[in-house]
Amino acid sequence: YHGLEYLNWDPKMSGKVVFNEAAVRGNAATVEFCRTATAAISGGAAGILGLTGLYGFFFYLIASLCTSCLLVVQVKFNTDQYFLRKQSVWLDGIIGAVSTYVLFWTFLYGMVHVH
Repeated sequence: YHGLEYLNWDPKMSGKVVFNEAAVRGNAATVEFCRTATAAISGGAAGILGLTGLYGFFFYLIASLCTSCLLVVQVKFNTDQYFLRKQSVWLDGIIGAVSTYVLFWTFLYGMVHVH
């Protein structure tokens, strides 16, 4: 984990925007890591709290929204300088992390409330 990096652009290129490919990939990996970690932690919390049904999925949506807000604060609201699209910080990785969330949610629910 190296943190988020600026997407460098060169003003000497007569107004053309040149992106740093390593920074683009690194920022995407950082967002993916944050989403996966949030899914595991919030899934475990939902399982321990005994959330079931739609309450558990709403808990995931709230945790994902909080993660997105923290990422936006981390980049000081300048998402254009860190991501190719503004939606990247809000939407990328949310669907992919659902399986991690469900895994931890059901495992810890079973360990605490069923066994």
